[in-house]
Parts: sequence; structure tokens; C-alpha cells
Amino acid sequence: MTEAKLSRRNLLLGVGGAVVFTAAGAGAGYAIADSKDDAETPQAAPQAGPAKYRSRPDLRTLPDVTITTPANATAPGYIFLTPASGAGLWGPLIVDDKGSPVWFRKVPDPATVAIDFKVQQYQNKPVLTWWEGTIGGTGGQGVGQGEFVIADMSYREITRVRAAGSEQADQHDFVITPDDTAIFWVYDPVPYDLSAVGGPADGVLHDGVIQEIDIRTGKRVFEWRARDHVALSESYAPLPQGDSAHLPYDYFHANSVGLDADGHILVSARHTWANYKIDRRSGEVRWRLGGKKSDFTLDEKSKFSWQHDFRRRRDGSYSIFDNGAGITKEREESRGLVFKVDEAAKTVTFVQEFLHPKKLSAPTQGNFRELADGGSFIGWGQQPYFTEYAPDGTVRLDGHLPLDNQSYRAYKAEWAGAPLDQPALGLHVDGGNVVVSTSWNGSTKVAKWRARAGGQPQALTQTAEAARTGFETTLQLPGTPEYVVAEALDSSGKVLGTSSAIPVRV
Repeated sequence: MTEAKLSRRNLLLGVGGAVVFTAAGAGAGYAIADSKDDAETPQAAPQAGPAKYRSRPDLRTLPDVTITTPANATAPGYIFLTPASGAGLWGPLIVDDKGSPVWFRKVPDPATVAIDFKVQQYQNKPVLTWWEGTIGGTGGQGVGQGEFVIADMSYREITRVRAAGSEQADQHDFVITPDDTAIFWVYDPVPYDLSAVGGPADGVLHDGVIQEIDIRTGKRVFEWRARDHVALSESYAPLPQGDSAHLPYDYFHANSVGLDADGHILVSARHTWANYKIDRRSGEVRWRLGGKKSDFTLDEKSKFSWQHDFRRRRDGSYSIFDNGAGITKEREESRGLVFKVDEAAKTVTFVQEFLHPKKLSAPTQGNFRELADGGSFIGWGQQPYFTEYAPDGTVRLDGHLPLDNQSYRAYKAEWAGAPLDQPALGLHVDGGNVVVSTSWNGSTKVAKWRARAGGQPQALTQTAEAARTGFETTLQLPGTPEYVVAEALDSSGKVLGTSSAIPVRV
């Protein structure tokens, strides 16, 4: 991420003794002013409305995350979200168990959104990955055109992964394999005779295409097309009608891809109500689970519809996020569903379900993942909630974005971020004292903050310390020194990073 750096050339003198500056790691104008002059200083308000974080006014519309069930013996790690709303501040967001932001990056305008933000391994190192692009589609079904971002522990982009050929990558999933290849979906609109299912002979079909790409070279190493293996008659989705009849028919609607324990590919297709195991070498469908042509008999509690996120769990069972609702509503509540598959007996047996206390129904999106300690984590998709469960199904953390938001998926994972930019600093004078507001977007090791002040940047003898209190921490210095510096400290008191020296008065 490109960040603005503070220098003396960035300093602009405002009215009433206010100083407006561009803080390191921010890329936006930040104000240092006596509070009575703030309203009279137009440079101090680059956007309308009050700043949520004085040290980072560019994040003024970052959505609040509310924790309704406080963390209770939760798995270690942070929560990974991609808030989306009409406010337009879309991007990957990390928060802690209290809902406090840890890192946020706004994705580029115009009309670009971020989807599926998570921690993965690339070249044996932890990385962040997410999708950026635009989303359209027919019949209210989201189809993406974009690319995937891979960033390192300092939030620097390592590379972007794009689909091979003329297509663009769909947003629904992105999996880095142990071979450092990437597996994801492409939605390919192809001319197709739809008359066999009641559509036009000169119709268009949205084909679900798996691509496996070597990340380093960009070379395609595997491709699979749904229309070669799954008949249109297996779909539960209605054809586009009337004036929309020649729009692409999204009969399959792939929404997850991953690897089974044996290395073969697992697929979820929302519109066929089925999960598939695909031979990674031949491309043949090894089995179908669910839908109109299931190779297995499912017991009543294992039946699902309009599902997402088909995964293998460590004990050999499988899980999905069973929406139970979509184009039609088949269940009153969405759920996380765990079941066992007996390939010899061709049976599927219910193991466990995870429901939300508010009996949520999510017609679109959502995910369900096993945590490292045996617990589980659900992102409720179209509903702006996320929930962490103990292995026995007890809720041990629950929270939500603002109710006008949603996050395609939500994850929990351990992460250690070490940004390369400087901490950000905002100052204002209040009652003859200097109030110091400081933050460091993305740092996960800061335990407390120290403010140092004095008459010259090289002579800062006055100090104040405070424990970190969320994304932004506020300290107070008596009097009005000439310069202030903020230092980020770890739990042992070691200095992790230092802001630029900011003049209080000019």
C-alpha cells in the first residue's frame, strides 16, 4: 500500500494557529489545532462530519463493529471482515475480540469492492489474501470480475493473481495450495442452446470454470468446466424470463472450491444444491453429494439447500454453511452443518448443527469454518453477524457490523502484522494542555504508547504513557510544548515505531 510521508514541506499553516499536515501512514490531511479554532479551519476537515479517529481522519466512515456476546475462552486470533454498504468505504478489515479495528485498507474507486479476506500460506509464510473487483449478475446473483491480492506481514502486495485467458476471476473463493498454486472460479458466459430446459436456442449460459494457476508464473495448470460434467437439468434456478431471456443463465453458481485430504477438489454449487468431489488429474466428478443426482443417501437432518463453503474437517467429517434460503426458502434458519460421509455405504449422516441465537436466515453468502482449537466460526453473509462457537456448539463470541452492512464471509485466524510506515499522530490543544491521539494501522504488537515532547525534536524531555486502548489511544501532556513524538511500545517496553516530530505551534 502506498503511504504518504511527513516532511516539513507537508506542513501548512492554518488560521488561528492551527497546523494541518499529512501524517505518516495516512495519506490524508490531519489537524493540529486549538479546539476552538477547529470549526474555522477548512483544511482540518478533508471530509464532512466529525473524525472518528483524530490520528486517521481518512477512516471517518469506517463501520463500527459491535460485540454483543463478549469473548469467553475464545480461540486466539483476529476477525477478518469485508464490510460492504452504501457508505462506499469498502475494503479488508481486521478487528479484535472487542470489535476494535486493527487494520483497514480502502480498495480503489470506482465501484471496487473487497471480498473473501483471510490468512493463508504462500511460500511457507503467512499472507493475507482478498479479491478486488466489481460484481454484477442476473437474478440477484453476484458474479465477480476482478483479481486476487496477496500481501505479506507488512501489508505490502507480493503479487496479484489473475485468471488465464480473457476471463476475469470471480470473487467466491481463492485457495492457495501447498504447491503454491491458486485455485479459484471464473464465470464464463458462453453461447448455449437452452431449449432443452425451456429457454431460447440462442441463449447464453454462465459456465462455472475452475482455474488452477501457478502463482509465480501465472501459468494455468488445471481447468475444469461445469457444463462438461453437470447437466442443466440438475439446477434448481429458474431461467431468465421475458426481456431477460437472453441474459446468462446461472444454472450452477459455484461458490466454493478447496482441497480434500487426498488432494482432490471439493466444490459447492449453490444452484444445484450439491457438493462435488472432482479428480484433480482427470477432471471427472468422483461423487455428487446432495441435489437431484446425489450419489449418497442423506438423512433428514443432513439435507441442505442454497449452500456455501463446502470443507473437509480434521476429523474426516465435512461441513457446509447451509443457507436454507435463496431463490426459494427451504428452512426458517441458516446454519453451520457438519456431517459424515461413508463412501462405501453411500450414506451421509448428521453430526452437528450451529444456529444463531437470533434465528438468522441468510439468503445469500456466508461461511462456516473449523478453528484450530476445535471450535467453529460462522460468517452470516447477507446478515451482518459473525459468531464463534465452542466445540459443543456454545456461543463464545458474537458480534455484527452495522445492520445496513454485510460481509460475504467472516474468518478468525492468528496474525502478526508489522507495518513499514510510521505511527500516525494527531494533536489538539484543550484547556492549555496538548491532547495526543495516536494509532498505527496494522500493528499487532503494540501494548502501550508513549508521548514525548519538548522545545526541539532532538530535545524531548517531557513524557506521558498509556496502555493501548483500541485502534487509537489518547494521552495528555500538560502545557503546550513545541514538538511532540509518539512511540509505540511492546509489552516489554521496547520501541516498535516512532511517529514524525510534529510541531504544536508554528
